[in-house]
Amino acid sequence: MQNRFKTSAMIRRMVVIAMFTAMAFVAMLLIHIKVGFLTLDVKDAVITLCGLYFGPLSALLISVLVPVLELSVSSTGYYGLIMNILGSVCFSVTVSLIYKYKKTLWGAVAALVSGAFLMVAVMLLFNLLVTPHYMGVTVETVRGMIPTLLFPFNLLKAIVNVGIVLLLYKPMSRALRRAGFLPRRPASAVADGMPAQAVSKSKKKLTTVLVTVVAVVLIAVSMVLIFTVFDGSFDFGI
Repeated sequence: MQNRFKTSAMIRRMVVIAMFTAMAFVAMLLIHIKVGFLTLDVKDAVITLCGLYFGPLSALLISVLVPVLELSVSSTGYYGLIMNILGSVCFSVTVSLIYKYKKTLWGAVAALVSGAFLMVAVMLLFNLLVTPHYMGVTVETVRGMIPTLLFPFNLLKAIVNVGIVLLLYKPMSRALRRAGFLPRRPASAVADGMPAQAVSKSKKKLTTVLVTVVAVVLIAVSMVLIFTVFDGSFDFGI
């Protein structure tokens, strides 16, 4: 019986990883904005959501699988593969690892900020190391791109993905619970009567609304800044 449960859990985990891999790949195809040689997409948000639900190892696996699949449609080749894997791993694994040990709202906020910071820092470092070979330019040329292109682009991309994670975490977790991929929450015990329970539910609803508003503002402001800062530099094709 115990072996049967382990096999069932393993099958569910494989199905979930395949599902999130497909979702991240489709998200990359549908929302794919090129700014020069850089690409803004939201696959990291999808990968991070999987890591929040099922742990950092799931995020790590998908962070490698999706960029490998992306090779079939990308024009940046192995340069893009390296940068995509690094960016996805830095963001999604960092967020899911911190949240694994601090499963609170503020823990999630700290995780998202840490993941965004690490992703931006690593992308800037590896652009200095890799981009000169990819573009055939000097390190000094790439260094000159940092304040006008590399830093603002990577920062705004990180903020967009943070906003999407905040926006989708709750509704997607409810959908996964209904589908049986996540355990259902136990019914709240009524210890001191309905008023206390009602207040608790009211606070949760208010928190959800505030998080949703913050997420929408982050996404909207970031997209406006992207189209303002990089005016006229866009390519929406794959």
